Amino acid sequence: MRVLSLNVNGLRAGVRKGFYEWLEGQGADFVCLQEIKARPEQLSPAELAPAGYRSFYEPGERKGHSGVALFTRAEPDEVIHGFGSAEFDPEGRYIEARFGDVSVASVYVPSGTSGEVRLAAKFRFMEQFSAHLRGLAASGRHCILCGDWNVAHKEIDLKNYKANQKNSGFLPEERAWLDQVFGPIGFVDAFRQVNTEPGQYSWWSQRQPTTRERNVGWRLDYQVVTPGLGDCAIGASIPREPPFSDHAPVIVDYR
Repeated sequence: MRVLSLNVNGLRAGVRKGFYEWLEGQGADFVCLQEIKARPEQLSPAELAPAGYRSFYEPGERKGHSGVALFTRAEPDEVIHGFGSAEFDPEGRYIEARFGDVSVASVYVPSGTSGEVRLAAKFRFMEQFSAHLRGLAASGRHCILCGDWNVAHKEIDLKNYKANQKNSGFLPEERAWLDQVFGPIGFVDAFRQVNTEPGQYSWWSQRQPTTRERNVGWRLDYQVVTPGLGDCAIGASIPREPPFSDHAPVIVDYR
């Protein structure tokens, strides 16, 4: 089983850059997208989903911002829109499809880089989402939560970790939150289960046009899974080319 996740930074822009054509050759069973920046009614039939997939959307209420989507080859038993947050569900940050006792979700954690107001909102999201994660962990379901978590967990997960310790995305409080997710809450970083190589980044700043070329990046995108599925991970990669957005796809294969 192959699961692919990508922050597309605008789905229509990604489609114009050939994302769907590239996806045809990837053999993904599930595709989780973040920051789609579009509502389904704004998309053409060709943009709604690549051939062979069923598409499910959770757009943000604010046009041109946020939003998540999930493409699946199998028909889900149930699709859950949002995680029960009055503050963050209107931003389109969570969609979950259930197949028997397996859940696949697309998650978009807020960024805190635009100032103190959004950083405070990010911390509120983390607190609320932790409660949701605990509920999933206690449910006994097998879960794959894919997406842009907007935190680099360890020093290995960004190029210039010394210079970024006071910047959102690598703050001690943010990293401690992932410590909780991958510790007491009970989830696993599927990518790091099978790929412990340095230089594995999924986002590059666009402020300097050569950061992707020089691989000066951050690993902000994850597949966060329950332990049983973590043990089933057999391969993981982040293909930097071709570029569809400022992020790259995170691909994990499960036995």
